[in-house]
Amino acid sequence: RFCLPLMLASLPMMATGDQMPPALQDSWGDFWLFRFFVNAAGYASIVVPGFIFIQYLKRRNYLETGRGICFPVIKSCVFGSEVKSGHQEDGSLPPRAEPPEASTARQVFKLLFCAFGLQVSYLTWGVLQERVMTRTYGASEMDPGEKFTDSQFLVFMNRILAFTVAGLYCALTKQPRHGAPMYKYSFASLSNILSSWCQYEALKYISFPTQVLAKASKVIPVMMMGKLVSRKSYEYWEYLTAALISLGVSMFLLSSAPNKHVSTVTTFSGIVLLAGYIIFDSFTSNWQDALFTYKMSPVQMMFGVNVFSCLFTVGSLLEQGALLESLHFMARHSEFMAHAVLLSVCSACGQLFIFYTINQFGAAIFTIIMTLRQAFAILLSCLIYGHTVTVVGGLGIAVVFVALFLRVYARSRMKKRSKKLPPGETPVQKV
Repeated sequence: RFCLPLMLASLPMMATGDQMPPALQDSWGDFWLFRFFVNAAGYASIVVPGFIFIQYLKRRNYLETGRGICFPVIKSCVFGSEVKSGHQEDGSLPPRAEPPEASTARQVFKLLFCAFGLQVSYLTWGVLQERVMTRTYGASEMDPGEKFTDSQFLVFMNRILAFTVAGLYCALTKQPRHGAPMYKYSFASLSNILSSWCQYEALKYISFPTQVLAKASKVIPVMMMGKLVSRKSYEYWEYLTAALISLGVSMFLLSSAPNKHVSTVTTFSGIVLLAGYIIFDSFTSNWQDALFTYKMSPVQMMFGVNVFSCLFTVGSLLEQGALLESLHFMARHSEFMAHAVLLSVCSACGQLFIFYTINQFGAAIFTIIMTLRQAFAILLSCLIYGHTVTVVGGLGIAVVFVALFLRVYARSRMKKRSKKLPPGETPVQKV
């Protein structure tokens, strides 16, 4: 790790210039690329010994020869039951329950409840995310205040609460018998941690509306990852809507009013972090899709991924000494403590609303609600934080959301058509 500053010094474009953002001028420790490698080194210090240990157990044929009090734990973590179930519809969630005698008023109430819960959870989460990463705490007439810079601590806060909520839910409700080797959750956990870190870190360099549109365009790398990881094939309309989303995002990015206080280096850093977020997030969804071939519930998936997320983040924070620094910052600024806790609560509650909404109404209704949420998030961010959007940029946003709604409509039509297919014919898989 101590060699990283020397390696980064070879990047003159990012290491020099009076236009470098204030967050990067203090020390190499505040440089996002340095922090990324330091975090990755912390994760590697846990992953590499774990990988070596797993390979050792497999070579020793521990499943047949192992004995003792630790055998059940090691068997569950390394080998599992190795019993797989059929691949579930939509690749991630069980078929939704449709009570035949449910009244229309009851269903409408449930839908409004789900929509309200999703909108409140994720709109509040978005506003707080931008507040924490872009504004100072403790500012006064005599003191400019200080910014919170450790994105990994926020990821840890989100994951520890999600782990607690999922654990309590699994303990209090009946869940399927778990069969997946626990270590397989670590792959999705790592990519999920890195995608969340990139998401928080990107707000230091780009606006929140830009980030939201980048999230909308992640269907493109998801399709690419689907081909590589799951060997999926796609319909023509999926490529068409993906192209429209790319066009809309490009229109928004190219027409955004330039800020004379932000350098090209800063913009480039934001784009790289957004690309990292999209790539890591695409891998996470496809790896989870493969894990659902084991018989498990979405909450069990949430619990397994967050177990490793807590382990990786707290290990990395302790190795860097950043955990105590972040806790001291929290102690100095009670407002930040409230924001960080509320951010975590919204994230955990939002995940539960996702599971409940898809279970009750299906993925199409859920996608429509979340697409509207993205539009509201952009509007809310512009109103609260004063972001400006040009006419061409507004048209780009409109193109993106029209493409997203077309995608939902086409997918629902394909599902109805697939139900009418003769026996033996199977539709192509879709993201």
